[in-house]
Amino acid sequence: MLRLLATIRKEWQLLRRDKTGLTLLFVMPVILITVMALIQDAPFKDYQEVKFDILTVDNDHGKLGRYIREGLESSGQFRIIDSVDGKALDVASARQLVNDGTYKISIIIPAGATGSIVSNANKIVNDISNRMGMSVSLPVKKGNDSLNVIIYFDPAAKKAFKGAIHQAIDNFLTQVETDMLLGRIKQELRRKDSTATAENDTMAIRLQAVGLKEEATGNGKGIDVISNSVQHNVPAWSIFAMFFIVIPIAGNMIREREDGSLLRMKLIPGSYLEILTGKMFFFVGICVIQFYCMMLVGMYIMPLLDLPKLTMGRDAGATFLVAAAIGLAATSYGILIGTVFKTPNQALNFGAISIVILSAIGGIWIPLEIMPEKMQIVGHLSPLSWGLDAINDIYLRNGNIAYVWKNILRLVFTGFFMLALAGYVEKRRMS
Repeated sequence: MLRLLATIRKEWQLLRRDKTGLTLLFVMPVILITVMALIQDAPFKDYQEVKFDILTVDNDHGKLGRYIREGLESSGQFRIIDSVDGKALDVASARQLVNDGTYKISIIIPAGATGSIVSNANKIVNDISNRMGMSVSLPVKKGNDSLNVIIYFDPAAKKAFKGAIHQAIDNFLTQVETDMLLGRIKQELRRKDSTATAENDTMAIRLQAVGLKEEATGNGKGIDVISNSVQHNVPAWSIFAMFFIVIPIAGNMIREREDGSLLRMKLIPGSYLEILTGKMFFFVGICVIQFYCMMLVGMYIMPLLDLPKLTMGRDAGATFLVAAAIGLAATSYGILIGTVFKTPNQALNFGAISIVILSAIGGIWIPLEIMPEKMQIVGHLSPLSWGLDAINDIYLRNGNIAYVWKNILRLVFTGFFMLALAGYVEKRRMS
């Protein structure tokens, strides 16, 4: 216990004396997330060359559902999925799968949609025929109930992606309704010759009987959050900045070995793991403070720059646990690097470059879903990816601890594994 407390006190004194380093530890991440949010305020990525799975629930079983399915498949951008694990999808299961982030998109075609289109086409044909003096009376559905094809998006989906999907499906809806209308008109023209009058040119024709409506995937109790540059960049680059704690940790550990202070710490009775644990507690605390400072920047500084305000979700406890788990993984990685490498140049160069690589493959720079499939597999092995997924689950999907406990366990287990490995390496060095 004495070693642990002595280590925490020593690290605090070192950090307090290095005012420049302390300033950079907090100021540089603020500059980083501000710059990244500003330059990425436009849509993050053009999704035209990416293929996505799209859950489809066809409650209509008519021409509209068939047309949408064929149109999406022929575009080359989508894989149509109407069953999962051998079970046909229904509205509730599709909505839940999208809300959990398992799939990115789902469309629900309501019962009676094709019938509404046919009725609307018949109504227009009847109107045209009456104006042209033709005795045509095709069946028209009574009432004016509005039907919508419902579309669900993953709450973490980017604005550019949602806009592209909206436009594609809306085009399919317009096309199928237009085709049905023209088919009805051609049928009636074959039955009876007629001449158009100038009056026909001024007719108001409503082509769309079935619209497209986006609905939230949550249960209505959460916070309605839209993914934007701030919601992505502030948490993502904060995690990146937290992992850069490896630089001061590794540098301090190597200097301790060189100036003999580590030897004096080891002379205190107890296990060397207590020294490592002391370092871990201190720097995990620094990481958590750093994280919340960045969140405050997103909430109060970003709006002053005409950027959206950061929304932190509804479970503060889960957010704290995720931040602490990320800090643990980052701190343990720094301790491991400081233990394995013998000179500051080796440790600092390896630490900086490895963090950049882990962030690049972990979805910090660009979302994982638009990377090649093999890179996505590798990216999911990055601790930065686990941290970002957990933050997105809380901030964008209104999740709680039930959403993020797996990623927290991954981060904690990885942290303790690296800490134990560092202790083993140092023990071998001493012997």
